[in-house]
Amino acid sequence: MQGLVTVFGGSGFVGTQVVRALAKAGYRIRVAVRQPNLAYRLRMLGDVGQIEVVQANVRNAPSVTRALEGAEACVNLVGVLYESGRQKFQTLHVMGAKTVASIAKAQGVTRLVQMSALGADPQSPSKYARTKAMGEAAVRDAFPGAIVVRPSLVFGPEDSFFNRFGQMASISPVLPLIGADTRLQPVFVGDVAAAIALAVGSRVTLGQTLELGGPATYSFREVLQMVLTETGRHRLLIPTPWPIARLIGKLGDLQAAVLPLAPPLTSDQVEMLKADNVVSGGYPGFRDLGVVPTTVESVVPSYLYRYRKGGQYAPTPAGAH
Repeated sequence: MQGLVTVFGGSGFVGTQVVRALAKAGYRIRVAVRQPNLAYRLRMLGDVGQIEVVQANVRNAPSVTRALEGAEACVNLVGVLYESGRQKFQTLHVMGAKTVASIAKAQGVTRLVQMSALGADPQSPSKYARTKAMGEAAVRDAFPGAIVVRPSLVFGPEDSFFNRFGQMASISPVLPLIGADTRLQPVFVGDVAAAIALAVGSRVTLGQTLELGGPATYSFREVLQMVLTETGRHRLLIPTPWPIARLIGKLGDLQAAVLPLAPPLTSDQVEMLKADNVVSGGYPGFRDLGVVPTTVESVVPSYLYRYRKGGQYAPTPAGAH
């Protein structure tokens, strides 16, 4: 069995698949999460004793130090898509990432993989994108050889994108079409996990940035139409002007502030929808890693069926995959 890898944020949507990929590659894994009692199932992703779950919070340096004891490599996946409570973009994406990188360097960790996002830009109007870029800079300052991974919109059975619109389509007669022509390049969560596992190994040169996008691009309109086709729903797509979209986002901000539920849309996400989310071509990607990216059409239908009338027992709608 190979050396020890500490994974921060390993219980989330992407993290679970990263832990699985690392276990398959033969690493010993320490999963550092805020609530270990909710992550006990992770131990079943590997052999007996291969995966341990410990408590750690990137806002708490001593807990990060304990989680990194004896680790040869580290993967930091901690991040949020919207702010709520003490889970703030600046706190996690910048300060938390810097804490992990600084302590990893001091502890003698040899490889650090930092999860960022496609579109990370210090000049972006989106606070999410700005703090992701600031986090990259903070990590590289503390750990110059860190490998940064920038995926596009990540999809998979437990995603918060296709599932969100599938659920909306099942209850609402209309869907807001915000940024109809914005281009997206959805990437499968299993492919992202495979790339990170390779980055932990020797396949990726220290200090590199990887851009990960799927094999095809879609407009936001095409994505919503795909959701409607796969769920067998006939819904009106209403083009939504940006001022109205910002108002919807403000309502989402309010929901995130007072309720423990994911909002359908936030004002920051509205800003993100104004810009394309596709690879630039200026950085290495799946081709350089020898990974063939998975298509949306081969995976998304396998979980959007749950939003059809009749669920998994409903007949496949015309045009669906």
